[in-house]
Amino acid sequence: MCHVGAVTISFGADPEEVVKKLAGEAACMANTPGGGALIVGIADDGTLIGTELDAEWLRQRIYEVTRRLLTVDAYAVTVRETRLMVIVSPSAVEPVRINERIVWRVNDNCVEVDAATWHARRMETLNYDWSAAESTTPITAARQQALAVARDFLSANGGSEAEELAKATDAQLLRRLNVVTHDGLLTNAGVLAFVGRSSPSLDYIHRDYSGGDSTARVRRPDRSLLEELSEVFLTMEAHNATRHVQVGLVVRQVRDIPALAAREAVVNGVAHREWGSPQPTTVEHIGRTIRVTSPGGFFGGVNESNIITHPSQSRNPALTQLLADLRVAEREGIGVDRMVREMVRIGHQPPVIREITGPFVRTSLVGDALDEPWIAWLSLIEPPEESADVSSLLLLQRLLADGWVDEQQAVSLIQLPVAETRGAIRKLARAHITGLPIVQTIEGPPDGTPQVWRLTDAALDALLNLDRTTGHVRHLPSRAEVAMSYAKARGRISTTELGALVGARGTNVGSILKDLARDGVLAPSNPTGRGRGFFYRWVPDTP
Repeated sequence: MCHVGAVTISFGADPEEVVKKLAGEAACMANTPGGGALIVGIADDGTLIGTELDAEWLRQRIYEVTRRLLTVDAYAVTVRETRLMVIVSPSAVEPVRINERIVWRVNDNCVEVDAATWHARRMETLNYDWSAAESTTPITAARQQALAVARDFLSANGGSEAEELAKATDAQLLRRLNVVTHDGLLTNAGVLAFVGRSSPSLDYIHRDYSGGDSTARVRRPDRSLLEELSEVFLTMEAHNATRHVQVGLVVRQVRDIPALAAREAVVNGVAHREWGSPQPTTVEHIGRTIRVTSPGGFFGGVNESNIITHPSQSRNPALTQLLADLRVAEREGIGVDRMVREMVRIGHQPPVIREITGPFVRTSLVGDALDEPWIAWLSLIEPPEESADVSSLLLLQRLLADGWVDEQQAVSLIQLPVAETRGAIRKLARAHITGLPIVQTIEGPPDGTPQVWRLTDAALDALLNLDRTTGHVRHLPSRAEVAMSYAKARGRISTTELGALVGARGTNVGSILKDLARDGVLAPSNPTGRGRGFFYRWVPDTP
């Protein structure tokens, strides 16, 4: 993608000051993936004011000011009888610094960036897999401890192929894991996994509570990534309490943070990170919260709004595949849907995965008190696979929290296109508890608007009965809260709609909507406040 910017040069300005300004702008364009072009002689308001700069002189001076790192193409054009200058900056092979700073284009501004981030973005643009590249490290440098850990990972996950691979010789094991080149050298992924680097790849710390003294620390330089992962897994498991939950006639052992979710979070933090940074991937284990922070931002089109369902992307495909082949990570390499499923199915909120300043990616797994009735309730759902489906779990959690859902709200929740979201809701509608449907549509929404779904009375009663049996206190949204969330999302609500949402007659909920209108949250659709088709509108300025 080529970026285009306009530059205004004041009449009578010192030519050398003009060159410094243009060199800075041209370097900014060159540092931006795809390069860009500057148009000189246009005012900020778009007025053509022109320029008399000489193209050859300008090209030479920009080359000199940028320490002979940037060769631009400059030529004059005439637009509406006004002479302008076009400066084309090719995409830089190495970052072009101006005043010891690297800047690149973000929207219409030049923003400073560090060298590691610049190189990472360039590698991403070139679709270059650093982890697959050949290193200078021979196969004989692989640590015996790392090879032993690799065999342990394979054996622990079972399967005839994994068992057979675990028994292979050292050289065969490394070659079959595709970490050895034809010249007998390890790939970069092989060096990380079986040799390590001088600085730690992982830094794990455990505290019983925020601000408390550390009770465990894993930060080991000069060890392989596999050894570090193994020790972090063991230490994390030792500080992840196990609780016993009665589900029907079966007693299940449940961790504060599901072991699979915790493990996937750590593996993602090393598999997809930017290895050009010397910083370790940090794992903070505080009470019932695990927070993993890894260098490098989101990659390959993945972002917070699509990370559950986006096709697997990694800046280190060879390393990601290696960890998958060793059964350390999910084969597709992302594992986010697994984290979501494991957290939600025991009543926790889904993982929070965000890009933060740095850039870094931070994954937070927050373990609240176990929701034993929820776990037992999910076990009653037929067919059983519905209670393990990520989309169904997220929909059920939202239905319980808000009292309703429609396809528009569900799109961002389960991160699927509208058509697939509609299909996911309808699939859930075919599931049942004790022979009765779990969800149903409501009456009242105007024709042509998306259907609205709620939990059936039978499904909700089954959960509340389990609450009473265990003494669990569950917060359900009040009728007013349901009305407000519904009206805010859909722009309107009627007594028929609210009645259907909460399982009451429309005539019994009219006072709730009147009170909200009195508070300025809603506004009546007509001055009389009654009549066929009467409803309330959401007041846009309401928080």
